[in-house]
Amino acid sequence: MAGTVVVERTARIRATPEQLVPLISRLPEWAQWSPWEDLDPDLTREYSGEPGAVGSAYTWSGNRKAGAGSMRITAVDPDGVGIHLDFTRPFRSSNELRFVLEPEGESTRVTWRMETPQKLYTRFVNLDKLIGGDFEKGLRKLTQVVEAP
Repeated sequence: MAGTVVVERTARIRATPEQLVPLISRLPEWAQWSPWEDLDPDLTREYSGEPGAVGSAYTWSGNRKAGAGSMRITAVDPDGVGIHLDFTRPFRSSNELRFVLEPEGESTRVTWRMETPQKLYTRFVNLDKLIGGDFEKGLRKLTQVVEAP
């Protein structure tokens, strides 16, 4: 089956791209705003590489809800951040994430986009419904972190 499945959500955040890039590209910062942080209080995390730099990585392993996998920064530029995401549990999948940052006056339009190759399971699982809400929650939390007084 050829093709790609895309899930994306967008939010407008009162911050500049320069303020947002470090929160997205430095993987330890995700603990502040990731929608998955509260799924397992005993989640194990390991970071490698220079935080915020291309090639830096994060691996995690947790309970059934949190699963296990890794993220690696593939691009950091003024227009956004690219991340390669591999899940190993509860199912295997390889995905490309891109946070697109578009300045809009004193705010930034942040689009969180995930592309994954279309597989057999994507015919039966609506990834937009499965993951879209998580992206919305993460963008809300990122907004709170950035816009907090």
